[in-house]
Amino acid sequence: MRTSRTARAGQYVALLAYLVFLAFPFLWLISTAFKPPRELGSLHPTWIPRDPTLANFRQAFDEQPLLHAALNSLIAALGAALVAVLLATPMAYVMARHRTRLARAATGWVVVSQAFPLVLVIIPLFLVLKNLRLINSVPGLIMVYVVWALPFALWMLVGYVRAVPPELEEAAAVDGAGRLRTLVSVTAPLLAPGIVATAMFAFVTAWNEFFFALVLLKTPEKQTLPVILTHFIGAEGVADLGPLAAAAFLATLPSLVVFALIQRRITGGMLAGAVKN
Repeated sequence: MRTSRTARAGQYVALLAYLVFLAFPFLWLISTAFKPPRELGSLHPTWIPRDPTLANFRQAFDEQPLLHAALNSLIAALGAALVAVLLATPMAYVMARHRTRLARAATGWVVVSQAFPLVLVIIPLFLVLKNLRLINSVPGLIMVYVVWALPFALWMLVGYVRAVPPELEEAAAVDGAGRLRTLVSVTAPLLAPGIVATAMFAFVTAWNEFFFALVLLKTPEKQTLPVILTHFIGAEGVADLGPLAAAAFLATLPSLVVFALIQRRITGGMLAGAVKN
């Protein structure tokens, strides 16, 4: 009994240490965003600003087009989420209900594709978009985000589809409903929580993405928020720390809020269908 309590206490201590490790960068970012310049250059930094100020936020908006960049990020993220869900839902239904060799091969490809590094695919993607004349355009960036988010979206939705009892679809078929009608009228409403969670995941992925946007978007008026944040770093690598922290804090808030709403549903989507009723 004593050994069990000691082991559980050790687990809680390890979990607390891990949470502190994860939270430290964000908490330090918040502290830096509200510090005046004299505190940022102090040799003895403090967690809580002695003289908090909003000057860093005002300077960030004055120096860079944060609102326009945020609008570009919002358009790209919403477009990618919508298209990814529209494509992934019928594909996940087929993969979950028809467990053929082709479906198993597609599932394996979905998992393997997540291991591809970004550098490996950026050149082919760049050439494809160049031929389509979509370089330096938000629609081209949306296409890339859809391709990148689709495998994980499929993986999530397959689990949700498998959790829907097939007997409901069989009853609809007895009533004369076809495959498409069954998917739209019976299965899709039951998949609504999973579809929302998948769309939010695609949104967060696109909102935070940096590498593709950096390579594919050239003009400042087309660039997304993560790329604009790099403009606070000078040519010699010296960062304008206060405004950079303020802008990064504002850019992080939407993804944190969305992820807080969907983290349980993401876990449920991964585990759904893994256990037979």
